[in-house]
Amino acid sequence: MVMSLPDKFIVFLGRTFSGHNHDSIMLKQEFPPEMDWFVDLNVLVDLGYLGMKSAYRGEQIAIPTKKPRKSHKNPNPPLSDEQRAANTALSRVRIFVEHAIGGMKRYNILVHAFRNRIENFEDDVIGICAGLWNLVLSY
Repeated sequence: MVMSLPDKFIVFLGRTFSGHNHDSIMLKQEFPPEMDWFVDLNVLVDLGYLGMKSAYRGEQIAIPTKKPRKSHKNPNPPLSDEQRAANTALSRVRIFVEHAIGGMKRYNILVHAFRNRIENFEDDVIGICAGLWNLVLSY
């Protein structure tokens, strides 16, 4: 889990999880919902954090609108123009987080299969890569 500023500066890096894990489960492990983590912050997330508005307190949590499911009665359910515009506006701001993740991946150790068996070494590696990326941004 990566949190960054609009200028691509990484401010939080969660611990790594092995295998496939859902984003909202990782969020609940890193930030327990009982505390007021996001009350004073403007939070923009993707659809992986769909239940975040109901689990966490905060007025400024923005989640894109999910497209309705297909059914026999409605084989191609569209989003309204307002919903599409809101999703586009949200993704134009959220793309900077993806650019920050891509900036960390310029260091090849994060791109290739990681075969080291030292405990918590992958957390150290991704932390070093994030620090190097922030150093690149500061110059």
